[in-house]
Amino acid sequence: MKPGLTVSHYAEYYGLRGAVRALNLVGFSAAGRVGERIGALGYRPLGIRRAVVERQVRAAFPGLAEGEVLRIARASYEHLGRTTIETALMPSFGRERILGLFEGIEGWETVERLRAQGRGILFVSGHLGNWELGGAFIAANGMPLEAVARRMQNPLFDAYITETRERIGMSVIHDADAVRRVPRATREGHGVAMLVDQGAVGLASTWVPFFGRLAKTPRGPAVFALRLQAPIVFAVAIRQPSGKYVMHFEEVPVAPTGEREADVEQIVKDYTSTLERWVRRYPEQYFWHHRRWKHQRAGTPPELGDPS
Repeated sequence: MKPGLTVSHYAEYYGLRGAVRALNLVGFSAAGRVGERIGALGYRPLGIRRAVVERQVRAAFPGLAEGEVLRIARASYEHLGRTTIETALMPSFGRERILGLFEGIEGWETVERLRAQGRGILFVSGHLGNWELGGAFIAANGMPLEAVARRMQNPLFDAYITETRERIGMSVIHDADAVRRVPRATREGHGVAMLVDQGAVGLASTWVPFFGRLAKTPRGPAVFALRLQAPIVFAVAIRQPSGKYVMHFEEVPVAPTGEREADVEQIVKDYTSTLERWVRRYPEQYFWHHRRWKHQRAGTPPELGDPS
């Protein structure tokens, strides 16, 4: 046994690998349906974080009928189960199969226009749709992509996810290395992907409105955009009724005024409001399981903080 690894680490890892091998035998669509059923069990009867999910859906959509709140909550579990299975299967897919999971693309011309400027692109997204598949699409569609990610607690899982991303065309930048590696990536004309809807402890963040409540939000993309004069593009892969996806891209404004802190806050507000707009369209495909408003500054009014 390698130093730092436990029996639990190995059990979790080999359990995952065994499940992936079995699901590969039934095919992508059928495996996704299995994932939906597993996700639904997390909602009921297991009730894993069910109160958190329902509470946050209510807070995001005040006045929504209770039956609709519960429908969105359950659907988000099914979506998470399917997304997890799809992501686990992706390492065995080549470029053409990745692209074949999409039935439409909107806004790629924006990516091509900004890419022609030669400064690289900062892609931002949230835990909406299938975010891992969205990154894979960008790489498979011909743009070198580096994804900023935190290390996982299980080192075997961490290595597996890193290998997964690399095998589908992405390089991984662990967040501790971002200050050094993101500028290099943009100088080389690469894309850099970052998720912007989890305010982790120790991560440079600012508080901006998300569904009317103040959410601790990573400011790294805004800081890099100003420092590197690099454009920001919001990207999201949305699942369709067919089971395939449509990939969407839209530019996020970066308009420096010379007031650095004000500019950073405005950019963070803009990419957060863009994400909110997409979540409002597809709330069933959002990761409501994370306590988005948990971390608050002292003195935040209750109506602007974590819903109770």
